[in-house]
Amino acid sequence: MSPAVLGFAMVIVFMVLVMTRRMTAVPALVFVPLVFSILSGHGLETGSMMMEGVSQVSTTAVMLIFAILYFGIMIDAGLFQPLVNRIIAWVGNDPARATVGHATLASAVGLDGDGTTTALVGVSSMLPVYKRLGIDVMIFAVIGSMSFIIMNMSPWGGPAARVAASLHVDPSVLFVPMLPVAVTGLGFVFLLAWWFGRRERARIGPIDSTTLVVGDETLDAKRIAEIFQADPAALRPRLIWFNLALTLVLMVMVVGRFAPIPIVFMGGLAAALVFNYPKLADQRARLTAHSGNALSVGIMVLAAGAFTGVMAGTGMIDGMAKSIIYILPPAVGPYLAVITALLSIPMNFFLSSDAFYFGVVPVLAETAGHYGISPEEIGRASLLGQPVHSLSPLVAAVYLKCALLGIELGDLQRFAWKYALLLCFILIAAALVFGVIPLAA
Repeated sequence: MSPAVLGFAMVIVFMVLVMTRRMTAVPALVFVPLVFSILSGHGLETGSMMMEGVSQVSTTAVMLIFAILYFGIMIDAGLFQPLVNRIIAWVGNDPARATVGHATLASAVGLDGDGTTTALVGVSSMLPVYKRLGIDVMIFAVIGSMSFIIMNMSPWGGPAARVAASLHVDPSVLFVPMLPVAVTGLGFVFLLAWWFGRRERARIGPIDSTTLVVGDETLDAKRIAEIFQADPAALRPRLIWFNLALTLVLMVMVVGRFAPIPIVFMGGLAAALVFNYPKLADQRARLTAHSGNALSVGIMVLAAGAFTGVMAGTGMIDGMAKSIIYILPPAVGPYLAVITALLSIPMNFFLSSDAFYFGVVPVLAETAGHYGISPEEIGRASLLGQPVHSLSPLVAAVYLKCALLGIELGDLQRFAWKYALLLCFILIAAALVFGVIPLAA
């Protein structure tokens, strides 16, 4: 059997196992290539191929582990407490301020790359404001999702981490050119939030503040800890400015590439632990609190390395790419970056992230390489359809969001699809304008 046929069969089996929930991503990423490597006649070489793939993604795994731990500790220490207080105090009784404030909060909290945390923080702090003012909760869902999606393009975000692992590319090389695209997308989200707020202000009409039950303008430390599901004893309000400065320095170093990203977050985590929690017991407690999330992501990336290592070592991915080139019209090949960006819209809706980024994107990248399009450019293009992913019925977080807001998934999809689709096209247009992906190779 040819490597191309085995490769397509392996990808299909992997996608079916993941999407039918017969296996989670990690065992599927290890077990499936192991079986297909043996079927291809490379049984004795399987271990070395897997290790080659793992070594290529090891820096990405290290970066993710330390970045997730760092942002988790920043949340525990209360870095976002002043922001929550200021937004709630600033909103008052103005729907336009409420929607813009919500976008601000979701964007800031979304830095940690955890969609569940972002949703819970928004629901705990901003949803009461929406309900108090009578703002449509569908708007809450759209603004929260879109803000997080843009921030989740960071190197430690789930989609970018999967792309870096599947294509064996440097996360900073993938992410830094995307900054102007992300800023453009975030600008659209804030503009949309302002437009929503103005529309709701006109719909609701004058708000009589005397009829509203307005809570305290600020939240105490215990309430902030509840919002972020953190330990109140872990808050360090006196170190807010230090933690903010440390985080800003880290972001500058990541963007400026002054050091490898894993080393940046290693140093940041060490500084955060030492200065915020000098006692050894406290340091252990903070690391333990976030180790589950950090390790699960790191293990997934290492398993993805084993998967792509077998695809490359057995010649499957090269065979798959050549077969696609054979059936692809020659005139279409140079436009594969734009085609990938457009394909990412339905792919991100109908496929799970693991199935798309580990199964489909590597084949697209290998095919595009024959036309002079780099893996980084294909990786960036594959991220541009992410806004519709927040509406996919395959995403567990969307059900959590609907449950928290008391809405049906179908109603949310009908309301939000046009805004998500518009954001996708804006991101694609910005990527072309800024040269992040080529119009034609």
